[in-house]
Amino acid sequence: MRQYIKYIDGLLTSAVEKDPATTSKLEAYLFTPGVQALANHYRAHRLFKKGKTFRALMIAKKSRRKTGIEIHPAAVIGERVFIDHGMGIVIGGTAIVEDDVTIYHGVTLGGIDLSPDSKRHPTVKKGAMLGAGSTILGDITIGKNSKVGANSLVLKDVPDNTTAVGSPVRIIKH
Repeated sequence: MRQYIKYIDGLLTSAVEKDPATTSKLEAYLFTPGVQALANHYRAHRLFKKGKTFRALMIAKKSRRKTGIEIHPAAVIGERVFIDHGMGIVIGGTAIVEDDVTIYHGVTLGGIDLSPDSKRHPTVKKGAMLGAGSTILGDITIGKNSKVGANSLVLKDVPDNTTAVGSPVRIIKH
């Protein structure tokens, strides 16, 4: 339980720090869909790892309906992740999102390989930012502290500390 409380506190702190419209942790807890979706995912992911797949999927389904954010229970999500205006976000089952990542609305972390036993979804490294509407597909990596511009299509790795924009994506700042 302490670990859950620490995780939630990190989400709330991140929301207050990264969203100027959010003035308190209570406000973030009650009114920020990203916080609610990530809190639900924490529970669903723990159940999924214990083999309680049905319960995990039910939590994920209810969370999606309530928040508009779809996170597969198998996805690995780090601490202090911030989802702003989360409507339309999809995070696939083999995705990994590390600590301190910011995700804006309409982002897809999707797969292109249909093999059930493969890593099909992206890895997003610590401190990265994914702009609104960006689509990141396949077993690729978004580097540490990198930024992906709005509406970008990413089909290849983005190195650490870079900015990538466009469809298909190109590196504009290294």
